[in-house]
Amino acid sequence: MKRILYVYLLPLAFIVGCSTMEKEIDIELPEHKPQLVVECYLEQGRKFQATVLESSSYFDAPNPPLVPDAEVYITYRGQRTKLNYSPGTNSRNNRFYTHTSVVRMSGKPGEVFGIEVTDGKGRKVTGYTTILPQVPIQKVEWKFNNKDKALVLTTFQDDETSQNFYRYMTHRNKLENGPQRTFVSDDNLTNGKSTSYGSAYDYEAGDTLILSLYHIEQQYYDFLRSTDDAKNANGNPFAQPSKVKSSVQGGIGIFTNLAFDRKNVILTKED
Repeated sequence: MKRILYVYLLPLAFIVGCSTMEKEIDIELPEHKPQLVVECYLEQGRKFQATVLESSSYFDAPNPPLVPDAEVYITYRGQRTKLNYSPGTNSRNNRFYTHTSVVRMSGKPGEVFGIEVTDGKGRKVTGYTTILPQVPIQKVEWKFNNKDKALVLTTFQDDETSQNFYRYMTHRNKLENGPQRTFVSDDNLTNGKSTSYGSAYDYEAGDTLILSLYHIEQQYYDFLRSTDDAKNANGNPFAQPSKVKSSVQGGIGIFTNLAFDRKNVILTKED
């Protein structure tokens, strides 16, 4: 498959006095081979839910095809639970899924859960996740400036006995609205210390905030970092192409567990 790629050189007239140049180049692109794309997050007390799609070419329409014949199993404690094909949307987070179970997830820190996905084309995807303990939020506080805008600080204690990775999210009013702020971090500089994640002066008195602290696996940390890099590089001719770091084998995607603490606060201002 041939595509015409137009390479636009920076206008250097301001520097060396030459005009902008355009050059037409023929590039042979390898034919895209579709892969299974799997996304599954285990959450205590919730049904197993997974999304199984098929990857598509960069030049295809942005509609990842469903895989109705895909079979999904979650394995744990010698059990093998099958998820039924029943596409829907999780109302708590607006996340789309294709497979779900009747069984609800119950795991203890240190336990290992697995996922197996197969389809009619003989493709197979596998992955594993180790259940992590919740890291509690110790304190939430806020401070107003002279313009009646508030910053918010969320404090927790890092465990010095292990390397830890975190995802911090701030929602305003409802989880369904999507995060107003989200980022991932490690404890390389804060190992064993009391740690606070803060905001800018973005809020006002009366705002309702939902603050979530996720204790995440390194494989999920790497996945999130790589997907952010890929988004930033997409369409940017000056960015280095970035590959998504999957946690599954035989396909693309992520399989992990969500261990988190969450606080709801209403910002008030003292007179």
